[in-house]
This record gives sequence, structure tokens and C-alpha cells, in this order.
Amino acid sequence: MNKQQLVVNCLGYIESGEFGDLNDLYCRYNFHIGPDWTIIGGIDSGISQTSVKRFYHNSDIIWNFPIDISFKSTNIFGWPRLVISVYGLDYFGRDVIRGYGSALIPLVNGSHAIDVEMYSPIASSLLNQVFSWVFGNPPEFFDSKIVALSEGREVTRVQYAGRIRIKLNIKTKGFQAAGYSIADDNNL
Repeated sequence: MNKQQLVVNCLGYIESGEFGDLNDLYCRYNFHIGPDWTIIGGIDSGISQTSVKRFYHNSDIIWNFPIDISFKSTNIFGWPRLVISVYGLDYFGRDVIRGYGSALIPLVNGSHAIDVEMYSPIASSLLNQVFSWVFGNPPEFFDSKIVALSEGREVTRVQYAGRIRIKLNIKTKGFQAAGYSIADDNNL
């Protein structure tokens, strides 16, 4: 490894989600990284199983969906960001988006519990909202990674959809050699 390279190992799982009365949901994840970042190990995207709430208890939807990936870069610009999309069935059994969210991978070594607020786009007019419900085609992003970017989102109307809990263990290496001060940088 080059002394000036930064390495980030990310191991954990998407634990659960809370989406009100919605049930039978699954999630997709992928990573958005900057141009200098490279994936050196692991899988950068995945789709979970469909999960169901326990009916006798008002509980979260449990996925426990594993994440295991390693990145390297020469600088911190474009730090890795986890992008999550949640899907489920509507009243007619059609697969529709239920929420989008994203979170930066923590900079600090150790175990982290991250709550990600999820949101979904809403139609630009009442007429579009009715058509989207009737035809089973609610507003959704062309590319789910748009939630990790700032460009083009300022005119998007969204509503709160729920939250997801992620648990990650982070290990970094090479930050001090590159001039960055992050605790516990020596043991990878």
C-alpha cells in the first residue's frame, strides 16, 4: 500500500426500519463515492429479503442485512456515502418506492449506530398525485444515488417516509500518513 493512500473498511448491517403502518418491505443499498475512491473489496450494492412486522406487537421491520466493503483513495474528497431505497407493495400488489435515504460512512474508527431519515418524492400537483395512485406509478428518482448529491434536489418535493437503523464497524488506515488526524489509525 502506498503511504499516501487512505483505506476505509466498513462492516455492519442494515438492522431495521420503521415505516408506520407499511409492511412487506425490502431495501436496496449501494454506495456513492468520489472520483478518487476505489472499491478494493466487498460488494457495493445489494437487495434484502422482504420483511414483515410481527402482528401482535407494533414493531420495526427487521432486515439484519449485511454490509461488507473496503475502499481506498488518495484524498477524502467524495467520502463514501451509503444510499438506501425501500420498496414495498401498494394496495394492488404493485412494487413501489416507499422511501430514500443516505448517510455518510463515519470518519471515526469503531462501532456506530446510524439512524437514517427516509423520504419519498411527492407529485407536483393533485392531479398528478391521483394519476400516480391509480396507475401504480408514484413519483420516484430515475437514479437512487441522487439522494447522495446536492445538484438537482433543490426543486424536489418530498415527504417523510420513515427511518432506518444501520450498525457499522469502521476501520481506517493511512490517514495520519496523509496528514489527517483521526484517532486509532494504526491497527487495521
